[in-house]
Parts: sequence; C-alpha cells; structure tokens
Amino acid sequence: MFAPTDEAIPKILKADLDKILADKPELTKILTHHVVGELDEGFLQDLEGGSLTTAGSGESLTVDGTAKIVCGGVQAANATVNSIDATVEPM
Repeated sequence: MFAPTDEAIPKILKADLDKILADKPELTKILTHHVVGELDEGFLQDLEGGSLTTAGSGESLTVDGTAKIVCGGVQAANATVNSIDATVEPM
C-alpha cells in the first residue's frame, strides 16, 4: 500500500481536491490505485486492475516516476505500508 504523507495532500490544487472529494467513484478509483500487491521494481497491479510503475531501490525508489517513498516497509495488521511524498493517479 502506498500512503501519501500529510505533506503530499496540499500538493493537489484545492479545486481539484474539492472535485475529487465530491466524486465518490473517482475518489474510490484513486484510493484503490494506491493499493497493490507485492512491492517490486517494475510494474505493479492495483486493486482496480490498473498498473503503477516503480523504479530504483532502497531510499531512491519512486512510484509512477513522481512519488518518492519516504518511509517504506512499515508492517500493519494486514498490509505493508510505504509512505510516499505525492499522490499517484490512475491513467
């Protein structure tokens, strides 16, 4: 799971954020795009069947070429959480 940090959310323009929050299907699509199978370099499939790309390794791992993992591998009860510095949106 990729979880945007608190600092990542303000990077979204307020008008865009308001629009996304008002559109539940679009919000769901964006949120499920942040949930993937096993983290590995290359292509990952999200819960909606879309894909994300990862590149690099360790502390230089990026998601979709824009979001950097700032804290990775945090084990939760039913997932491993990787904090990212930006949101990733489905294409």
